[in-house]
Amino acid sequence: MLHEIMGIDRALPWLALAFGVGYLAGTLPVGVIVARVFGLGDLRQIGSGNIGATNVLRTGNKKAAMLTLWLDAAKGTVPVLIFLGWGDLAAQAAGLGAVIGHCFPVWLRFRGGKGVASYIGVIMALYWPVGLLCCLTWLLAVGLSRISSVGALVSTAVVPLWLIAFNRWEVVLCACLLAMIIWLRHIPNIRRLIAGTEPKVGKRKAG
Repeated sequence: MLHEIMGIDRALPWLALAFGVGYLAGTLPVGVIVARVFGLGDLRQIGSGNIGATNVLRTGNKKAAMLTLWLDAAKGTVPVLIFLGWGDLAAQAAGLGAVIGHCFPVWLRFRGGKGVASYIGVIMALYWPVGLLCCLTWLLAVGLSRISSVGALVSTAVVPLWLIAFNRWEVVLCACLLAMIIWLRHIPNIRRLIAGTEPKVGKRKAG
């Protein structure tokens, strides 16, 4: 691993580089781009104004929403895979940067998405069995509740537990930090869940 070869002090600039590359990848507003390509208008003026796949789905265009989902996930997966050869810490730094970049993109005045697809992409790249379990948990939670935010909250909450079960302790802290970001981004959704006003999947209400 990078910090073992160079020492943590000398490795910090390289970890910062990994984080920076991940952040830049995460800032790519693929939802906005896909919406324009499909002739759906400015995604920031539709539904909740969110730039993620859930809001694209509110336009009624499932193909555009699926494409956005895959591209947002790739924003998390690709940087992690690029820096995985540098060691776990570099890969995790890239993944953390990607999710933060998606949630707080400098190009959009730090008003980004909720980070769920990019989060899943990161987990898939760090340890794919838990990534698959994360996807299954999300699908189950959404299938039962018909609410996208419930899937995000439940799946990100249990990923650290899955990592512990697989004895992947080196990834647990990163997963917890990522989950914290996701939950903070979902505070408005949590409030609506408590109030019983959170929209169902496919609805065109703000959410």
